[in-house]
Amino acid sequence: MDRQLLYLVLLFIVGCGEGEKKESNIFFAGEIVNPTDSKVFLYKGDAVIDSAALDEQNRFAFSIDSIEDGLYHFNHYPELQYVYLERGDSLMMRLNTIDFDESLIFSGKGEEINNFLLELFLSHEDEADLIRELYRLEPTDFTDKIDSLQEIKLDELAKLVNENKISEKKEKVAKASIVYNYNTFKEKYPFKHKWLTGAQKIVSLPTDFYSYRKNLTFNDKDLTYLRPYYNFMNTLVGNMSFMSCYGDCGEGNEAVRNRLHFNKHKLKLIDSLMQEKELKDNLFRFVAFDYLLKAHQDSEKNNEEFIEEFHRLSNNNRHMDEIDALYESIKNMQPNKRIPDVLVSDVDGNQVSLKQIASKNNKTVFYFWSGTNRSHFDNLRKRVAYLSHSKPNYSFVGINLKTTEPVWKTMLETSGLDKSLQYRAVDVDNLSKSLIIDKLNKCIITEDEIIVDAFANVYESF
Repeated sequence: MDRQLLYLVLLFIVGCGEGEKKESNIFFAGEIVNPTDSKVFLYKGDAVIDSAALDEQNRFAFSIDSIEDGLYHFNHYPELQYVYLERGDSLMMRLNTIDFDESLIFSGKGEEINNFLLELFLSHEDEADLIRELYRLEPTDFTDKIDSLQEIKLDELAKLVNENKISEKKEKVAKASIVYNYNTFKEKYPFKHKWLTGAQKIVSLPTDFYSYRKNLTFNDKDLTYLRPYYNFMNTLVGNMSFMSCYGDCGEGNEAVRNRLHFNKHKLKLIDSLMQEKELKDNLFRFVAFDYLLKAHQDSEKNNEEFIEEFHRLSNNNRHMDEIDALYESIKNMQPNKRIPDVLVSDVDGNQVSLKQIASKNNKTVFYFWSGTNRSHFDNLRKRVAYLSHSKPNYSFVGINLKTTEPVWKTMLETSGLDKSLQYRAVDVDNLSKSLIIDKLNKCIITEDEIIVDAFANVYESF
């Protein structure tokens, strides 16, 4: 279906009820080719606003009222993308999951801002290799190049505003998508330049290198979930924490390398800088997850000290339960602990616990996969075949996370894997949180139910 035909379909769908349709309503619909899930979810921030099931033609529709204008995102597992919705919009989209972002196109009332934001997203991906090379330049040359790229995008936005009726809020979001993206590159520059050039120390920067920081806003709810804005804030916190710690803590680079010390710096900086509650909570959450997952084998005393500092500075954090649960899971997944008693299902539908599976074998390796990522599964099964041959004293047990039972069984039939060693999660969310499934290539090594390494890598640990 080409763009013109898609627009005609949209007019037909919404036109017949136009007389009854309230201007405050929002109509958002679309078609998904090669769907990977049965539903589409609409989010505002991290909260689900609504969901819509795909029909027989893989189409969905939302008709929504009483929501605020602004940035949302839609999720069709495992992918997601922005959509800007404004009252009175009649917006339609079409995409093919095989080429999700590149195939996505919007039509109808509200298309201009959405296609512009999508083009920005794709152009930023396309510029990745160029930016990598620019990091090698000296500071002034780097700034000039980055500012030129930014100016091109701002000119395109100005043209969009002049040619279309774009609200101030839409223009603000689009401008922030441009400016904060390029400012992130400037925040990363000193470290990327040092690494790519092999320099012994961080390059000396002109006094006006970070002049854009004078215009930052830390209290704009409209930008909280805008990816370039959030990424910039994360990078800013890391950069400023590093520089202050490196210069003021009296231990030089060793202070920065101390993960507990450095991440406590981050927590304090977030507390002092950020004003918008959700942004502040989300940044606190990022630091907590980053520290706890990377420092999972630090001493229990260090982890406890971090959590105490986190609670002190962010005691009303909206993610507190999630962070506390991660902390407890990490404590439970340390070496010499018994593997959690989580249930999985075998190919015959029988439920069995991980402890029961581990107790059958002297040495067990649990690895994880999902049918939504076929290339990962194909690579993984080859790796498992190799390890099963080279490490015959281990039993390699696969656990599927997010595949329907019929598809899972079909994939196993042609996989060459031993079906007696294949299981499917009964409660994916509970299993993922209990076992801390944070990476595709994660595996858990046990011996007689006892954890040897809960954070191993199926490609690197053998």
